[in-house]
Amino acid sequence: MAKDQLQVLNALDVAKTQLYHFTAIVIAGMGFFTDAYDLFCISLVTKLLGRIYYHHENAPKPGILPPPIAAAVNGVAFVGTLSGQLFFGWLGDKLGRKKVYGMTLMLMVICSIASGLSFGKTPNGVIATLCFFRFWLGFGIGGDYPLSATIMSEYANKKTRGAFIAAVFAMQGFGILAGGIVALIVAGAFKNAYPSPIYSVNPKDSTPPEADYVWRIIVMFGAIPALLTYYWRMKMPETARYTALVAKNAEKAAADMSKVLNVEIEVETNKVEEKRHDFGLFTKEFLRRHGLHLLGTTSTWFLLDIAFYSQNLFQKDIFSKIGWIPHPETMNALDEVFKIAKAQTLIALCSTVPGYWFTVAFIDKMGRFAIQLMGFFFMTVFMFALAIPYNHWTQKENRIGFVIMYSLTFFFANFGPNATTFVVPAEIFPARLRSTCHGISAAAGKAGAIVGAFGFLYAAQSTDPLKVDAGYPTGIGVKNALIVLGCVNLLGMLFTFLVPESKGKSLEEMSKENEGEEENYEKDTKAENAQTIPL
Repeated sequence: MAKDQLQVLNALDVAKTQLYHFTAIVIAGMGFFTDAYDLFCISLVTKLLGRIYYHHENAPKPGILPPPIAAAVNGVAFVGTLSGQLFFGWLGDKLGRKKVYGMTLMLMVICSIASGLSFGKTPNGVIATLCFFRFWLGFGIGGDYPLSATIMSEYANKKTRGAFIAAVFAMQGFGILAGGIVALIVAGAFKNAYPSPIYSVNPKDSTPPEADYVWRIIVMFGAIPALLTYYWRMKMPETARYTALVAKNAEKAAADMSKVLNVEIEVETNKVEEKRHDFGLFTKEFLRRHGLHLLGTTSTWFLLDIAFYSQNLFQKDIFSKIGWIPHPETMNALDEVFKIAKAQTLIALCSTVPGYWFTVAFIDKMGRFAIQLMGFFFMTVFMFALAIPYNHWTQKENRIGFVIMYSLTFFFANFGPNATTFVVPAEIFPARLRSTCHGISAAAGKAGAIVGAFGFLYAAQSTDPLKVDAGYPTGIGVKNALIVLGCVNLLGMLFTFLVPESKGKSLEEMSKENEGEEENYEKDTKAENAQTIPL
């Protein structure tokens, strides 16, 4: 017979949905709102940076960021995020979720503001400053992934846990949407205040000096929601699962959760003291119990982010190639920012945001496995449907169809693996390794994002040397790049079979944290019985 679960943990598992659940969603979710805003707002201003700092006199087209600079600007935050996910994921298991949670937020606030500043006015000084602080911004964002997911999973009840964790992640959709809206407002205001000719008429005056403020305001705005959340994050108590199972302080866990749940919870110090089966990450026991699970969460997140971040960061380039966004020489700098922001806002509003909330609505009914498998399947189908008849979609009369199909890939990414890859690692690993394993899984995702950010930038270039962007080598073209992404999605579908279903189960049941105690209990019982058998 297995030992009973701690009363404080059982109370959390069976608790009715209360105000504190929604408070936790908002507090953790605002971090993800900020994360998404900061990561994706850069795609709105990269073309503006090229016009301002890399303009060449008498060039037929506006200046663009040189390939190494573009790769750095787009990808450096992901390198920081990957590092932060590993470091803060590990630290969250060592020091506790709450202690580390405030560090990540303040790092994000400081670096959001600093990203919009410059050491000097030269292109090298501006870009170096931007990249330096975006790395550390990414480092802070990286910590938010494992900590937010772990905190929400450990606060939630088992009946609606998937929806609560997915709701935190769904705030990412609002962050992407907010980025587009802020860029629309700022670019629209400056466009009206400082009207300029289009590039083909007057290249120099098509980018007014005031345009330099536009990208800075857009980038720095991300500090505001993070700053507003800091006070409430610091008021949250440490999660009972960390306090009881990792810190071994049953009295504090019961006291904290008694206040949160407004119920009396019995202190069970003896049970906590007895739970000593603490295997580490680099042990055969972890490999036996969770090795395939970790392979499943890392591989699916890695493959998903190759496709997801390629689509998000370079949708402006795809829309330009199919003609949905006009050629840059037919616009001034501020008008280009406005049109790129308009396209991103429409995609976010019509497909990205709804996709996230479909997951919230159905994850505890359909289960994580079904949603992830379905999402990868439809992402594969729509990506091939875009890629194979690509020349058909580039015709002017078919562009709306392309945008609709492209939007559907976003919808099923978010009503699919983009949400579930975040949820599952927070549910299936032991409390003492939960934040670490989520951080490892998320870091694998960011490795995929780096592959997507750097690889797609080059791969999507035309096969015709006369049609590539300035400074770039020839690539495989948008059509073939989309086919590659379709194959990546297909691989993600296959690796999903390594991920277990966690719907309706307690965290301890999924992580098998009591398995060692159960085995020892059974051995002790058999030994006692053997001693009582008469000879």
